[in-house]
Amino acid sequence: MADRMTAERRHRCMSHIRSRDTAPEVLVRKALFASGFRFRVNVTSLPGTPDIVLGKYRTAVFVNGCFWHGHEHCRLYSIPKTNTGFWMQKIQRNRRRDAAVAIRLQTRGWKVVTVWECSLDTAHRKETLEALAARIRKNGEEYMEEQAARKAALQERRAQAAASKARKNSLSEEIYSRYNVPRRIRKASEDYECGYDIPSGTPDGQD
Repeated sequence: MADRMTAERRHRCMSHIRSRDTAPEVLVRKALFASGFRFRVNVTSLPGTPDIVLGKYRTAVFVNGCFWHGHEHCRLYSIPKTNTGFWMQKIQRNRRRDAAVAIRLQTRGWKVVTVWECSLDTAHRKETLEALAARIRKNGEEYMEEQAARKAALQERRAQAAASKARKNSLSEEIYSRYNVPRRIRKASEDYECGYDIPSGTPDGQD
């Protein structure tokens, strides 16, 4: 069947489709709030402008429409029989963008969770929302563990650096005292180790 909709009319129709505050998004927000979660919505400072952002749990939630995001094997997703090429290209672009956004968020240390529209129907809603809450709490636990591990690793590196510096200073003092190294030579050695340039022609052994 030929596509009877002009490009202008199609653009006008699509411009009226809401991309924010959709019914599924509002449903998920209300459920999370009722479960005690606090969050921000449509955070433009993060890649992809996640629908829901829970900073405490380092989690970004996307509530996706099954048709617009090409949810495979879903009853709500099927390519229209008119202007098929246009719709296939558009949905493929959306899929590629979703994948790229997820990677960018993950490289910044965010956990990405996708809630599909079909999973919020009356038959699956309770299970979906309970699983989402559990996943977010698990993400929060993992984030805290990762933070603690990073902090411990940093403290260990600092302790090792301090111990190495103490050993070095102790050895230097022992060598300097034992061999009566002149102060100027000691100073030149310290400057060299710190990366400073040592003036050429400095007479060795002069104090």
